[in-house]
Amino acid sequence: MSDGSLSQDEIDALLQGTDSIEMDADTGGGESELSGAESEAFQGMLKGLVESQSSNLSMLTGKTIRIDSPTLEVVARDQLASDLPGEVVEVKIDFLDGLNAAHSYLLPAETATSIAGLMLGQEGIELDEMALSTVGEAISNITGPVAAELENRIGQTVQTDNPASRTAEAGQLSLPEGDTFVKIEYPFTLEGDMPSRLIEVFPFDVVKELAGRLTGAGAGGGGAAQETGAAGGGRAGGMAFGGGAQQPAGGAQQTFGQPLQGPQPGSQAPPPNVQPVQFANLQPSSGAAEQGNIGLLMDVFMEMTVELGRTKKLIKEILTIGEGTIIELDKLAGEPVDILVNHKLIAKGEVVVIDENFGVRVTEIVSPMERMSDLT
Repeated sequence: MSDGSLSQDEIDALLQGTDSIEMDADTGGGESELSGAESEAFQGMLKGLVESQSSNLSMLTGKTIRIDSPTLEVVARDQLASDLPGEVVEVKIDFLDGLNAAHSYLLPAETATSIAGLMLGQEGIELDEMALSTVGEAISNITGPVAAELENRIGQTVQTDNPASRTAEAGQLSLPEGDTFVKIEYPFTLEGDMPSRLIEVFPFDVVKELAGRLTGAGAGGGGAAQETGAAGGGRAGGMAFGGGAQQPAGGAQQTFGQPLQGPQPGSQAPPPNVQPVQFANLQPSSGAAEQGNIGLLMDVFMEMTVELGRTKKLIKEILTIGEGTIIELDKLAGEPVDILVNHKLIAKGEVVVIDENFGVRVTEIVSPMERMSDLT
């Protein structure tokens, strides 16, 4: 809406009485720069999230991953593509609901392969469909903190779409409409690998609106900041804020980017209603109650199982299991089997045959100390 007029979609939304209006992407002819305050506010918000993002990825991969403070740059579509290596993995994770905005991450194919290999427990893997899906799940775990922080900042629910991952050449990215983007680049270090980088991409108008809200410039007055919207399913190139401003309880009004306004100076707040706390008297329990009545539990059913042994398999090995497959367990032939009650070890025994049924002869009762340690 660079000319200030309403689009047909917006007119239809007003006529239908909906509470949201979608903001079209600025595809050219409008402002294409961020002020110093806007850039610093948005970059500072993302900088505060790198520690939790690093922790999330480290837990998923079992290796130390470090994501350092990002740098922010407004770039054209061609410039973004030319600054990337030959092959990248593009993970598209759009924001939904209160914030309807296109959003994606780009990382070198080698880095994506390392992450997928660690999560799948394999070495030398290829970036097939399973590996790309694994990378998408990893990246979704660093998008979560961004969505949560944006939700806190704009005061509306923000959810993320399911990740969609693919390999692409630098000039074949599935970027949203528009000629200008904001590129956020994070130095990325994976334990045992060469330093790399992770790139986050937003449409320019999305960051412009968010940065305006973060600095308070878009909170009052007219312009795009007062347009709210995004009934779900808006266009990928744009951004919408839905639901309108919420009024806090008690009549206090709050504008985004400004402190909550309480009682006006000079007015007297009602005195707090302070009452003493009263506690009930504690009576010592009787000795009979302490001993309890074990007879009350005699009719309670318990699940008893016998465990022959255990083993661990990779997902790819489990998927190949079929009829006739032999699974080797961690117990030797002739070793006692474990007898468990409600999945807790209580005894050991040997397998016997009673008529045509299997049975277990108890050969050892686990000591009470061992049973107690197993419960902790």
